[in-house]
Amino acid sequence: MSLRRTFPVLRSALCRRAPLSTAPATREQHAEGLEAVRGRGAAEAARPPVPAVDFGNTQEAYRSRRSWELARSLLVLRLCASPALLARHEQLLRLARRLLGQRLFDRLMKMTFYGQFVAGEDQESIRPLIQHNRAFGVGSILDYGVEEDLTPEEAEHKEMESCTSASERDGHGTSKREKQFQAHRAFGDRRNGVVSARTYFYANEAKCDSHMETFLRCIEASGGASEDGFSAIKLTALGRPQFLLQFSDVLTKWRRFFHQMAAEQGKAGLAAMDTKLEVAALQESVAKMGIASQMEIENWFTVETLGVSGTLDLLDWGSLIDSRTELSKHLVVPNMQTGQLEPLLSRFTEEEEQQMTRMLQRMDVLAQKASEVGVRLMVDAEQTYFQPAISRLTLEMQRRFNVERPLIFNTYQCYLKDAYDSVTLDVELARREGWCFGAKLVRGAYMAQERARALEIGYEDPINPTYEATNAMYHRCLNYVLEELKHNARAAVMVASHNEDTVRFTLCRMEELGLHPTDCQVYFGQLLGMCDQISFPLGQAGFPVYKYVPYGPVMEVLPYLSRRALENSGVMKGAQREWQLLWQELKRRLCTGSLFHRPA
Repeated sequence: MSLRRTFPVLRSALCRRAPLSTAPATREQHAEGLEAVRGRGAAEAARPPVPAVDFGNTQEAYRSRRSWELARSLLVLRLCASPALLARHEQLLRLARRLLGQRLFDRLMKMTFYGQFVAGEDQESIRPLIQHNRAFGVGSILDYGVEEDLTPEEAEHKEMESCTSASERDGHGTSKREKQFQAHRAFGDRRNGVVSARTYFYANEAKCDSHMETFLRCIEASGGASEDGFSAIKLTALGRPQFLLQFSDVLTKWRRFFHQMAAEQGKAGLAAMDTKLEVAALQESVAKMGIASQMEIENWFTVETLGVSGTLDLLDWGSLIDSRTELSKHLVVPNMQTGQLEPLLSRFTEEEEQQMTRMLQRMDVLAQKASEVGVRLMVDAEQTYFQPAISRLTLEMQRRFNVERPLIFNTYQCYLKDAYDSVTLDVELARREGWCFGAKLVRGAYMAQERARALEIGYEDPINPTYEATNAMYHRCLNYVLEELKHNARAAVMVASHNEDTVRFTLCRMEELGLHPTDCQVYFGQLLGMCDQISFPLGQAGFPVYKYVPYGPVMEVLPYLSRRALENSGVMKGAQREWQLLWQELKRRLCTGSLFHRPA
Protein backbone atom coordinates (compact mmCIF):
# COMPACT_ATOMS: atom_id res chain seq x y z
CA MET A 1 0.00 0.00 0.00
CA SER A 2 1.22 3.54 -0.66
CA LEU A 3 0.32 7.08 0.13
CA ARG A 4 -0.66 7.40 -3.52
CA ARG A 5 -3.94 5.81 -2.45
CA THR A 6 -4.56 8.72 -0.10
CA PHE A 7 -6.22 10.63 -2.91
CA PRO A 8 -8.89 8.13 -3.99
CA VAL A 9 -9.60 7.57 -0.29
CA LEU A 10 -10.04 11.32 0.16
CA ARG A 11 -12.65 11.36 -2.57
CA SER A 12 -14.52 8.26 -1.41
CA ALA A 13 -14.45 9.14 2.29
CA LEU A 14 -14.93 12.90 2.01
CA CYS A 15 -16.09 14.20 -1.32
CA ARG A 16 -16.54 13.96 -5.04
CA ARG A 17 -15.09 17.29 -6.04
CA ALA A 18 -15.34 19.19 -9.27
CA PRO A 19 -12.26 19.24 -11.52
CA LEU A 20 -9.89 22.16 -11.13
CA SER A 21 -11.14 24.26 -14.02
CA THR A 22 -13.40 27.13 -14.94
CA ALA A 23 -16.21 24.86 -16.06
CA PRO A 24 -19.71 26.31 -16.72
CA ALA A 25 -21.06 25.00 -13.40
CA THR A 26 -18.32 26.81 -11.52
CA ARG A 27 -18.98 30.04 -13.40
CA GLU A 28 -22.69 29.72 -12.55
CA GLN A 29 -21.86 29.32 -8.86
CA HIS A 30 -19.56 32.33 -9.01
CA ALA A 31 -22.34 34.26 -10.72
CA GLU A 32 -24.61 33.36 -7.79
CA GLY A 33 -22.07 35.01 -5.46
CA LEU A 34 -21.99 38.12 -7.65
CA GLU A 35 -25.79 38.19 -7.79
CA ALA A 36 -25.88 38.00 -4.00
CA VAL A 37 -23.50 40.95 -3.86
CA ARG A 38 -25.78 42.93 -6.19
CA GLY A 39 -28.79 42.01 -4.05
CA ARG A 40 -26.92 43.09 -0.97
CA GLY A 41 -26.13 46.43 -2.61
CA ALA A 42 -29.80 46.98 -3.47
CA ALA A 43 -30.83 46.30 0.11
CA GLU A 44 -28.25 48.62 1.68
CA ALA A 45 -30.62 51.56 1.72
CA ALA A 46 -33.06 49.64 3.96
CA ARG A 47 -30.43 48.64 6.49
CA PRO A 48 -30.30 50.26 9.91
CA PRO A 49 -27.19 52.36 10.49
CA VAL A 50 -24.33 50.57 12.23
CA PRO A 51 -24.07 51.74 15.84
CA ALA A 52 -20.73 53.10 16.98
CA VAL A 53 -18.75 50.67 19.12
CA ASP A 54 -17.14 52.18 22.22
CA PHE A 55 -14.66 49.81 23.87
CA GLY A 56 -14.03 52.32 26.66
CA ASN A 57 -17.63 52.57 27.93
CA THR A 58 -17.39 50.28 30.93
CA GLN A 59 -21.05 50.61 31.88
CA GLU A 60 -22.12 49.13 28.55
CA ALA A 61 -19.20 46.69 28.26
CA TYR A 62 -19.97 45.07 31.64
CA ARG A 63 -23.74 45.47 31.66
CA SER A 64 -24.08 41.68 31.50
CA ARG A 65 -21.88 41.09 34.57
CA ARG A 66 -22.70 41.22 38.28
CA SER A 67 -20.30 43.07 40.54
CA TRP A 68 -18.98 39.91 42.17
CA GLU A 69 -18.08 38.63 38.70
CA LEU A 70 -16.10 41.80 38.06
CA ALA A 71 -14.30 41.31 41.37
CA ARG A 72 -13.49 37.72 40.45
CA SER A 73 -12.08 38.84 37.11
CA LEU A 74 -9.91 41.43 38.84
CA LEU A 75 -8.58 38.81 41.25
CA VAL A 76 -7.92 36.13 38.61
CA LEU A 77 -6.26 38.48 36.14
CA ARG A 78 -4.09 39.95 38.91
CA LEU A 79 -3.01 36.46 40.02
CA CYS A 80 -2.22 35.59 36.40
CA ALA A 81 0.19 38.54 36.32
CA SER A 82 2.26 37.20 39.23
CA PRO A 83 5.38 35.35 37.96
CA ALA A 84 6.04 33.87 41.42
CA LEU A 85 2.58 32.31 41.64
CA LEU A 86 2.61 31.05 38.04
CA ALA A 87 6.00 29.42 38.46
CA ARG A 88 4.57 27.28 41.26
CA HIS A 89 0.91 27.09 40.31
CA GLU A 90 0.85 23.31 39.82
CA GLN A 91 2.40 22.68 43.25
CA LEU A 92 0.01 25.19 44.84
CA LEU A 93 -3.01 23.49 43.25
CA ARG A 94 -1.90 20.09 44.55
CA LEU A 95 -1.33 21.55 48.04
CA ALA A 96 -4.76 23.22 48.06
CA ARG A 97 -6.44 20.00 47.02
CA ARG A 98 -4.64 18.08 49.75
CA LEU A 99 -5.53 20.61 52.47
CA LEU A 100 -9.12 21.31 51.44
CA GLY A 101 -10.23 17.93 50.15
CA GLN A 102 -11.85 17.36 46.76
CA ARG A 103 -15.24 18.96 47.48
CA LEU A 104 -13.91 22.23 48.91
CA PHE A 105 -11.18 22.36 46.27
CA ASP A 106 -13.82 22.10 43.52
CA ARG A 107 -15.80 24.92 45.14
CA LEU A 108 -12.68 27.09 45.37
CA MET A 109 -11.91 26.51 41.69
CA LYS A 110 -15.48 27.32 40.65
CA MET A 111 -15.27 30.57 42.60
CA THR A 112 -12.00 31.56 40.88
CA PHE A 113 -10.15 30.17 37.83
CA TYR A 114 -12.65 27.54 36.77
CA GLY A 115 -15.57 29.97 37.10
CA GLN A 116 -13.68 32.58 35.10
CA PHE A 117 -12.63 30.45 32.12
CA VAL A 118 -14.92 27.38 32.03
CA ALA A 119 -18.69 27.37 31.47
CA GLY A 120 -19.62 24.30 33.52
CA GLU A 121 -19.21 20.56 33.89
CA ASP A 122 -21.63 19.25 31.24
CA GLN A 123 -24.02 20.28 28.47
CA GLU A 124 -26.90 20.96 30.85
CA SER A 125 -24.93 23.08 33.31
CA ILE A 126 -23.52 25.34 30.58
CA ARG A 127 -26.90 26.16 29.05
CA PRO A 128 -27.72 29.11 31.38
CA LEU A 129 -24.41 30.84 30.58
CA ILE A 130 -24.90 30.31 26.84
CA GLN A 131 -28.44 31.73 26.99
CA HIS A 132 -27.31 34.66 29.19
CA ASN A 133 -24.53 35.65 26.78
CA ARG A 134 -26.89 35.20 23.83
CA ALA A 135 -29.31 37.68 25.42
CA PHE A 136 -26.51 40.26 25.31
CA GLY A 137 -25.62 39.53 21.69
CA VAL A 138 -22.74 37.06 22.21
CA GLY A 139 -22.83 33.54 20.78
CA SER A 140 -20.86 30.44 21.76
CA ILE A 141 -18.24 28.15 20.26
CA LEU A 142 -18.50 24.97 22.33
CA ASP A 143 -15.45 22.92 23.18
CA TYR A 144 -15.16 20.01 25.61
CA GLY A 145 -12.04 21.08 27.53
CA VAL A 146 -11.07 17.72 29.03
CA GLU A 147 -7.51 16.43 28.50
CA GLU A 148 -5.87 13.17 29.41
CA ASP A 149 -3.60 13.70 32.42
CA LEU A 150 -0.28 12.27 31.20
CA THR A 151 3.21 12.59 32.61
CA PRO A 152 5.81 14.02 30.20
CA GLU A 153 7.30 10.52 29.86
CA GLU A 154 3.92 8.98 28.99
CA ALA A 155 3.18 11.73 26.45
CA GLU A 156 6.60 11.30 24.85
CA HIS A 157 6.16 7.52 24.57
CA LYS A 158 2.72 7.83 22.96
CA GLU A 159 3.97 10.43 20.50
CA MET A 160 6.97 8.39 19.37
CA GLU A 161 4.84 5.26 18.95
CA SER A 162 2.12 7.00 16.96
CA CYS A 163 4.34 9.14 14.72
CA THR A 164 6.62 6.41 13.37
CA SER A 165 5.72 3.72 10.84
CA ALA A 166 5.81 0.00 11.50
CA SER A 167 8.97 -0.42 9.39
CA GLU A 168 10.71 2.40 11.28
CA ARG A 169 9.78 0.93 14.65
CA ASP A 170 10.94 -2.57 13.62
CA GLY A 171 14.24 -1.21 12.40
CA HIS A 172 13.67 -2.56 8.86
CA GLY A 173 13.63 0.85 7.27
CA THR A 174 14.66 4.43 7.80
CA SER A 175 12.36 7.38 7.37
CA LYS A 176 12.69 9.22 4.08
CA ARG A 177 10.68 12.10 5.46
CA GLU A 178 12.45 15.40 5.95
CA LYS A 179 13.60 16.24 9.47
CA GLN A 180 10.70 18.58 10.10
CA PHE A 181 8.20 15.76 9.47
CA GLN A 182 9.85 13.09 11.62
CA ALA A 183 9.08 12.41 15.26
CA HIS A 184 11.78 13.68 17.64
CA ARG A 185 11.93 12.46 21.21
CA ALA A 186 13.01 15.83 22.62
CA PHE A 187 9.68 17.27 21.39
CA GLY A 188 7.53 14.21 22.04
CA ASP A 189 5.45 16.02 24.63
CA ARG A 190 3.62 18.46 22.34
CA ARG A 191 2.16 20.29 25.35
CA ASN A 192 5.49 21.99 26.10
CA GLY A 193 5.52 25.66 25.19
CA VAL A 194 1.84 25.64 24.22
CA VAL A 195 -0.36 28.04 26.16
CA SER A 196 -3.75 28.11 24.47
CA ALA A 197 -4.45 24.90 22.58
CA ARG A 198 -5.62 21.52 23.82
CA THR A 199 -3.34 18.61 22.92
CA TYR A 200 -4.36 15.07 21.97
CA PHE A 201 -2.09 12.01 21.99
CA TYR A 202 -2.95 8.92 20.00
CA ALA A 203 -3.72 5.82 22.07
CA ASN A 204 -5.76 3.56 19.79
CA GLU A 205 -8.64 3.61 17.32
CA ALA A 206 -11.22 3.19 20.10
CA LYS A 207 -9.96 6.38 21.75
CA CYS A 208 -10.30 8.24 18.46
CA ASP A 209 -13.90 7.00 18.21
CA SER A 210 -14.45 8.32 21.74
CA HIS A 211 -13.08 11.73 20.72
CA MET A 212 -15.42 11.72 17.71
CA GLU A 213 -18.39 11.02 19.97
CA THR A 214 -17.36 13.91 22.21
CA PHE A 215 -17.18 16.25 19.20
CA LEU A 216 -20.59 15.00 18.06
CA ARG A 217 -22.09 15.87 21.45
CA CYS A 218 -20.54 19.35 21.22
CA ILE A 219 -22.06 19.84 17.77
CA GLU A 220 -25.47 18.67 18.96
CA ALA A 221 -25.29 20.90 22.05
CA SER A 222 -24.31 23.88 19.94
CA GLY A 223 -27.20 23.23 17.56
CA GLY A 224 -29.62 22.93 20.47
CA ALA A 225 -28.42 26.09 22.21
CA SER A 226 -28.72 28.50 19.28
CA GLU A 227 -29.47 28.74 15.58
CA ASP A 228 -26.11 30.17 14.62
CA GLY A 229 -23.55 28.22 16.64
CA PHE A 230 -20.00 27.11 15.97
CA SER A 231 -18.11 24.06 17.16
CA ALA A 232 -14.35 23.38 17.05
CA ILE A 233 -12.49 20.15 16.28
CA LYS A 234 -8.86 19.00 16.12
CA LEU A 235 -7.77 16.43 13.55
CA THR A 236 -5.06 14.98 15.81
CA ALA A 237 -7.93 13.74 18.00
CA LEU A 238 -9.38 11.70 15.14
CA GLY A 239 -6.54 9.46 14.02
CA ARG A 240 -2.94 8.38 14.05
CA PRO A 241 -0.66 11.42 13.59
CA GLN A 242 1.82 9.39 11.51
CA PHE A 243 -0.54 9.84 8.56
CA LEU A 244 -0.59 13.63 9.04
CA LEU A 245 3.22 13.71 9.16
CA GLN A 246 3.63 11.62 6.00
CA PHE A 247 0.96 13.50 4.08
CA SER A 248 2.42 16.88 5.16
CA ASP A 249 5.84 15.74 3.99
CA VAL A 250 4.42 14.83 0.57
CA LEU A 251 2.59 18.13 0.13
CA THR A 252 5.59 20.19 1.23
CA LYS A 253 8.04 18.39 -1.04
CA TRP A 254 5.69 18.76 -4.00
CA ARG A 255 5.28 22.50 -3.39
CA ARG A 256 9.05 22.92 -2.98
CA PHE A 257 9.57 21.10 -6.29
CA PHE A 258 7.30 23.68 -7.95
CA HIS A 259 9.42 26.53 -6.60
CA GLN A 260 12.59 24.77 -7.80
CA MET A 261 11.11 24.63 -11.29
CA ALA A 262 10.13 28.30 -10.97
CA ALA A 263 13.69 29.21 -10.02
CA GLU A 264 14.99 27.38 -13.11
CA GLN A 265 12.66 29.56 -15.19
CA GLY A 266 13.89 32.75 -13.49
CA LYS A 267 10.75 33.26 -11.40
CA ALA A 268 12.10 32.84 -7.88
CA GLY A 269 10.85 35.13 -5.13
CA LEU A 270 7.42 35.93 -6.58
CA ALA A 271 4.25 35.71 -4.49
CA ALA A 272 2.60 32.30 -4.60
CA MET A 273 -0.32 33.40 -6.81
CA ASP A 274 2.00 35.33 -9.16
CA THR A 275 4.31 32.39 -9.84
CA LYS A 276 3.48 30.63 -13.11
CA LEU A 277 5.54 27.99 -14.90
CA GLU A 278 5.80 27.86 -18.67
CA VAL A 279 4.44 24.41 -19.53
CA ALA A 280 6.77 23.86 -22.50
CA ALA A 281 9.87 24.59 -20.39
CA LEU A 282 8.48 22.40 -17.58
CA GLN A 283 7.94 19.47 -19.95
CA GLU A 284 11.53 19.80 -21.11
CA SER A 285 12.85 19.83 -17.53
CA VAL A 286 10.78 16.80 -16.54
CA ALA A 287 11.93 14.91 -19.66
CA LYS A 288 15.57 15.54 -18.76
CA MET A 289 14.97 13.87 -15.40
CA GLY A 290 14.08 10.65 -17.18
CA ILE A 291 10.84 10.20 -15.26
CA ALA A 292 8.78 9.14 -18.29
CA SER A 293 8.67 9.30 -22.09
CA GLN A 294 8.05 12.57 -23.92
CA MET A 295 4.59 11.38 -25.02
CA GLU A 296 3.58 10.52 -21.44
CA ILE A 297 4.77 13.88 -20.21
CA GLU A 298 2.79 15.73 -22.88
CA ASN A 299 -0.34 13.83 -21.83
CA TRP A 300 0.03 15.05 -18.25
CA PHE A 301 -0.21 18.72 -19.22
CA THR A 302 -3.31 18.96 -21.41
CA VAL A 303 -5.95 21.58 -22.14
CA GLU A 304 -8.45 19.49 -20.14
CA THR A 305 -6.33 19.59 -16.98
CA LEU A 306 -4.66 23.00 -17.25
CA GLY A 307 -6.60 25.13 -19.70
CA VAL A 308 -5.18 26.96 -22.73
CA SER A 309 -2.92 29.56 -21.11
CA GLY A 310 0.31 27.63 -21.64
CA THR A 311 1.25 28.27 -18.02
CA LEU A 312 0.79 26.38 -14.79
CA ASP A 313 0.35 27.96 -11.34
CA LEU A 314 0.64 26.43 -7.87
CA LEU A 315 -3.02 25.41 -7.77
CA ASP A 316 -2.69 23.60 -11.11
CA TRP A 317 0.48 22.00 -9.78
CA GLY A 318 -1.33 20.81 -6.67
CA SER A 319 -3.99 19.13 -8.78
CA LEU A 320 -1.34 17.04 -10.57
CA ILE A 321 -0.58 15.13 -7.38
CA ASP A 322 -4.14 13.80 -7.43
CA SER A 323 -4.43 10.23 -8.68
CA ARG A 324 -6.73 11.38 -11.50
CA THR A 325 -3.55 12.01 -13.47
CA GLU A 326 -1.08 9.49 -14.79
CA LEU A 327 1.67 11.65 -13.32
CA SER A 328 0.84 10.36 -9.82
CA LYS A 329 2.37 7.00 -10.77
CA HIS A 330 5.71 8.63 -11.60
CA LEU A 331 6.02 11.26 -8.90
CA VAL A 332 9.60 11.82 -7.83
CA VAL A 333 11.36 14.82 -6.35
CA PRO A 334 15.03 15.68 -6.04
CA ASN A 335 16.59 14.88 -2.65
CA MET A 336 18.20 18.14 -1.53
CA GLN A 337 21.04 16.31 0.26
CA THR A 338 21.96 13.61 -2.30
CA GLY A 339 20.75 15.23 -5.52
CA GLN A 340 19.08 11.92 -6.44
CA LEU A 341 15.45 11.52 -7.51
CA GLU A 342 13.31 9.76 -4.90
CA PRO A 343 9.67 8.57 -4.92
CA LEU A 344 7.37 11.22 -3.49
CA LEU A 345 4.67 8.84 -2.29
CA SER A 346 5.76 6.59 0.57
CA ARG A 347 4.41 3.26 1.68
CA PHE A 348 1.70 2.36 4.18
CA THR A 349 1.03 -1.05 5.66
CA GLU A 350 -2.52 -2.36 5.29
CA GLU A 351 -3.23 -1.57 8.95
CA GLU A 352 -1.88 1.97 8.57
CA GLU A 353 -4.02 2.54 5.51
CA GLN A 354 -7.09 1.36 7.42
CA GLN A 355 -6.25 3.82 10.21
CA MET A 356 -5.99 6.60 7.65
CA THR A 357 -9.34 5.65 6.15
CA ARG A 358 -11.05 5.63 9.54
CA MET A 359 -9.66 9.09 10.31
CA LEU A 360 -11.19 10.45 7.11
CA GLN A 361 -14.48 8.72 7.86
CA ARG A 362 -14.61 10.32 11.33
CA MET A 363 -14.11 13.72 9.74
CA ASP A 364 -16.99 12.99 7.38
CA VAL A 365 -19.30 11.94 10.23
CA LEU A 366 -18.62 15.22 12.07
CA ALA A 367 -19.15 17.35 8.97
CA GLN A 368 -22.40 15.52 8.18
CA LYS A 369 -23.71 16.09 11.71
CA ALA A 370 -22.74 19.79 11.58
CA SER A 371 -24.59 20.12 8.28
CA GLU A 372 -27.70 18.39 9.66
CA VAL A 373 -28.02 20.60 12.76
CA GLY A 374 -26.85 23.83 11.11
CA VAL A 375 -23.66 24.29 13.13
CA ARG A 376 -20.53 25.70 11.51
CA LEU A 377 -17.43 23.60 12.11
CA MET A 378 -14.03 25.18 12.73
CA VAL A 379 -11.00 22.95 12.17
CA ASP A 380 -8.29 24.15 14.54
CA ALA A 381 -4.75 24.72 13.29
CA GLU A 382 -1.93 22.69 14.87
CA GLN A 383 1.86 22.39 14.63
CA THR A 384 3.52 23.14 11.28
CA TYR A 385 4.62 19.52 10.84
CA PHE A 386 0.91 18.49 10.85
CA GLN A 387 -0.61 21.60 9.28
CA PRO A 388 -0.14 21.00 5.52
CA ALA A 389 -2.12 17.76 5.81
CA ILE A 390 -4.73 19.31 8.11
CA SER A 391 -5.29 22.19 5.68
CA ARG A 392 -5.55 19.86 2.68
CA LEU A 393 -8.05 17.59 4.44
CA THR A 394 -10.08 20.62 5.54
CA LEU A 395 -10.18 21.83 1.94
CA GLU A 396 -11.57 18.46 0.90
CA MET A 397 -14.38 18.88 3.45
CA GLN A 398 -15.01 22.43 2.24
CA ARG A 399 -15.38 21.22 -1.33
CA ARG A 400 -18.20 18.93 -0.28
CA PHE A 401 -19.99 20.86 2.44
CA ASN A 402 -19.43 24.55 1.61
CA VAL A 403 -21.73 24.47 -1.40
CA GLU A 404 -24.47 26.89 -0.36
CA ARG A 405 -22.80 28.62 2.59
CA PRO A 406 -19.51 28.38 4.52
CA LEU A 407 -20.09 25.47 6.91
CA ILE A 408 -16.45 24.33 7.34
CA PHE A 409 -13.91 26.97 8.44
CA ASN A 410 -10.17 26.45 7.97
CA THR A 411 -7.80 28.11 10.46
CA TYR A 412 -4.84 30.24 9.37
CA GLN A 413 -2.04 31.02 11.84
CA CYS A 414 -0.74 34.47 11.01
CA TYR A 415 2.50 34.12 12.94
CA LEU A 416 3.65 31.85 10.10
CA LYS A 417 5.78 33.35 7.34
CA ASP A 418 3.69 31.67 4.64
CA ALA A 419 0.27 32.65 6.06
CA TYR A 420 -0.51 35.16 3.29
CA ASP A 421 0.36 32.69 0.55
CA SER A 422 -1.89 30.07 2.18
CA VAL A 423 -4.84 32.47 2.42
CA THR A 424 -4.54 33.80 -1.14
CA LEU A 425 -4.17 30.33 -2.66
CA ASP A 426 -7.22 28.96 -0.84
CA VAL A 427 -9.36 31.99 -1.72
CA GLU A 428 -8.43 31.51 -5.39
CA LEU A 429 -9.15 27.77 -5.20
CA ALA A 430 -12.63 28.48 -3.81
CA ARG A 431 -13.25 30.96 -6.65
CA ARG A 432 -12.23 28.46 -9.34
CA GLU A 433 -14.16 25.54 -7.95
CA GLY A 434 -17.24 27.51 -6.87
CA TRP A 435 -17.46 26.64 -3.17
CA CYS A 436 -17.82 29.04 -0.23
CA PHE A 437 -14.60 30.16 1.42
CA GLY A 438 -14.63 30.07 5.23
CA ALA A 439 -11.64 31.10 7.37
CA LYS A 440 -10.70 31.67 10.97
CA LEU A 441 -7.70 33.98 11.41
CA VAL A 442 -5.59 33.56 14.55
CA ARG A 443 -2.12 34.65 15.54
CA GLY A 444 -1.09 31.15 16.64
CA ALA A 445 -0.57 29.01 19.74
CA TYR A 446 2.71 27.16 19.21
CA MET A 447 5.33 29.88 18.76
CA ALA A 448 7.78 28.93 21.53
CA GLN A 449 7.59 25.24 20.66
CA GLU A 450 7.98 25.82 16.91
CA ARG A 451 11.02 28.07 17.35
CA ALA A 452 12.76 25.66 19.74
CA ARG A 453 12.06 22.66 17.51
CA ALA A 454 13.35 24.36 14.34
CA LEU A 455 16.53 25.46 16.11
CA GLU A 456 17.20 22.09 17.73
CA ILE A 457 16.46 19.90 14.71
CA GLY A 458 17.92 22.22 12.10
CA TYR A 459 15.33 23.59 9.69
CA GLU A 460 14.15 27.10 8.90
CA ASP A 461 12.15 28.80 11.63
CA PRO A 462 8.57 29.02 10.22
CA ILE A 463 7.58 31.87 12.56
CA ASN A 464 7.65 35.59 11.76
CA PRO A 465 10.66 37.22 13.45
CA THR A 466 8.79 39.75 15.63
CA TYR A 467 5.40 40.42 17.20
CA GLU A 468 5.07 43.45 14.93
CA ALA A 469 5.67 41.27 11.87
CA THR A 470 2.94 38.89 13.04
CA ASN A 471 0.53 41.80 13.53
CA ALA A 472 1.35 43.07 10.04
CA MET A 473 0.77 39.58 8.60
CA TYR A 474 -2.56 39.26 10.43
CA HIS A 475 -3.79 42.60 9.07
CA ARG A 476 -2.54 41.77 5.57
CA CYS A 477 -4.35 38.41 5.52
CA LEU A 478 -7.47 39.94 7.05
CA ASN A 479 -7.54 42.80 4.55
CA TYR A 480 -7.25 40.34 1.64
CA VAL A 481 -10.16 38.26 2.94
CA LEU A 482 -12.32 41.33 3.61
CA GLU A 483 -11.69 42.49 0.03
CA GLU A 484 -12.89 39.06 -1.14
CA LEU A 485 -16.01 39.35 1.02
CA LYS A 486 -16.85 42.66 -0.65
CA HIS A 487 -17.11 40.87 -4.01
CA ASN A 488 -18.37 37.50 -2.78
CA ALA A 489 -21.37 37.35 -0.46
CA ARG A 490 -20.91 33.57 -0.04
CA ALA A 491 -17.59 33.83 1.84
CA ALA A 492 -17.03 34.45 5.56
CA VAL A 493 -14.26 35.01 8.10
CA MET A 494 -13.90 34.63 11.87
CA VAL A 495 -11.60 37.32 13.31
CA ALA A 496 -10.32 35.49 16.41
CA SER A 497 -8.39 38.18 18.25
CA HIS A 498 -8.05 39.75 21.70
CA ASN A 499 -6.20 42.70 20.19
CA GLU A 500 -8.34 45.83 20.32
CA ASP A 501 -6.36 47.48 17.51
CA THR A 502 -7.07 44.49 15.24
CA VAL A 503 -10.80 44.68 16.00
CA ARG A 504 -10.81 48.42 15.32
CA PHE A 505 -8.96 47.81 12.04
CA THR A 506 -11.60 45.25 11.05
CA LEU A 507 -14.50 47.58 11.85
CA CYS A 508 -12.87 50.39 9.89
CA ARG A 509 -12.29 48.20 6.82
CA MET A 510 -15.85 46.81 7.02
CA GLU A 511 -17.22 50.34 6.91
CA GLU A 512 -14.96 51.28 3.98
CA LEU A 513 -15.91 48.15 2.03
CA GLY A 514 -19.63 48.35 2.76
CA LEU A 515 -19.73 45.13 4.81
CA HIS A 516 -22.67 45.36 7.21
CA PRO A 517 -22.93 43.22 10.38
CA THR A 518 -26.29 41.87 9.21
CA ASP A 519 -24.52 40.28 6.22
CA CYS A 520 -23.09 37.74 8.70
CA GLN A 521 -19.86 37.47 6.77
CA VAL A 522 -17.50 38.83 9.43
CA TYR A 523 -17.53 37.14 12.85
CA PHE A 524 -15.47 38.02 15.92
CA GLY A 525 -14.21 35.59 18.53
CA GLN A 526 -12.64 35.78 21.99
CA LEU A 527 -12.08 33.32 24.82
CA LEU A 528 -14.54 32.99 27.68
CA GLY A 529 -13.32 35.02 30.63
CA MET A 530 -11.18 37.35 28.55
CA CYS A 531 -11.76 40.66 26.77
CA ASP A 532 -15.43 41.18 27.65
CA GLN A 533 -14.80 44.87 26.92
CA ILE A 534 -14.44 43.83 23.26
CA SER A 535 -17.01 41.03 22.94
CA PHE A 536 -20.07 42.59 24.56
CA PRO A 537 -19.91 46.06 22.96
CA LEU A 538 -19.62 44.32 19.58
CA GLY A 539 -22.56 42.03 20.33
CA GLN A 540 -24.76 44.85 21.62
CA ALA A 541 -23.97 46.86 18.46
CA GLY A 542 -25.24 43.99 16.30
CA PHE A 543 -21.95 42.43 15.17
CA PRO A 544 -21.77 38.60 15.16
CA VAL A 545 -19.41 37.82 18.05
CA TYR A 546 -18.67 34.57 19.86
CA LYS A 547 -17.03 33.35 23.02
CA TYR A 548 -14.92 30.17 22.88
CA VAL A 549 -16.72 28.19 25.62
CA PRO A 550 -14.88 25.22 27.16
CA TYR A 551 -16.65 22.89 29.57
CA GLY A 552 -15.92 19.73 31.57
CA PRO A 553 -15.41 18.41 35.12
CA VAL A 554 -13.12 20.49 37.34
CA MET A 555 -10.24 18.01 37.71
CA GLU A 556 -10.28 17.07 34.04
CA VAL A 557 -9.95 20.65 32.77
CA LEU A 558 -7.09 21.62 35.09
CA PRO A 559 -4.53 21.30 32.23
CA TYR A 560 -6.63 23.77 30.22
CA LEU A 561 -6.82 26.14 33.20
CA SER A 562 -3.05 25.99 33.67
CA ARG A 563 -2.50 27.14 30.11
CA ARG A 564 -5.16 29.83 30.42
CA ALA A 565 -3.32 31.24 33.44
CA LEU A 566 -0.04 31.16 31.54
CA GLU A 567 -1.59 32.86 28.52
CA ASN A 568 -3.06 35.60 30.68
CA SER A 569 0.37 36.18 32.21
CA GLY A 570 1.67 37.09 28.76
CA VAL A 571 -1.33 39.31 28.06
CA MET A 572 -1.10 41.10 31.41
CA LYS A 573 2.61 41.79 30.99
CA GLY A 574 1.89 43.61 27.75
CA ALA A 575 -1.21 45.58 28.73
CA GLN A 576 -3.22 46.50 31.79
CA ARG A 577 -6.22 47.83 29.87
CA GLU A 578 -8.68 45.06 30.71
CA TRP A 579 -7.81 45.18 34.42
CA GLN A 580 -8.09 48.98 34.44
CA LEU A 581 -11.52 48.90 32.78
CA LEU A 582 -12.79 46.28 35.23
CA TRP A 583 -11.59 48.35 38.19
CA GLN A 584 -13.06 51.52 36.66
CA GLU A 585 -16.50 49.90 36.36
CA LEU A 586 -16.38 48.45 39.86
CA LYS A 587 -15.48 51.87 41.28
CA ARG A 588 -18.32 53.48 39.27
CA ARG A 589 -20.80 51.05 40.78
CA LEU A 590 -19.49 51.74 44.28
CA CYS A 591 -19.77 55.49 43.80
CA THR A 592 -23.24 55.42 42.21
CA GLY A 593 -24.79 52.94 44.62
CA SER A 594 -25.24 50.27 41.93
CA LEU A 595 -23.00 47.65 43.50
CA PHE A 596 -25.89 45.18 43.44
CA HIS A 597 -26.43 45.63 39.71
CA ARG A 598 -28.53 42.87 38.14
CA PRO A 599 -28.03 42.27 34.40
CA ALA A 600 -31.15 42.92 32.35
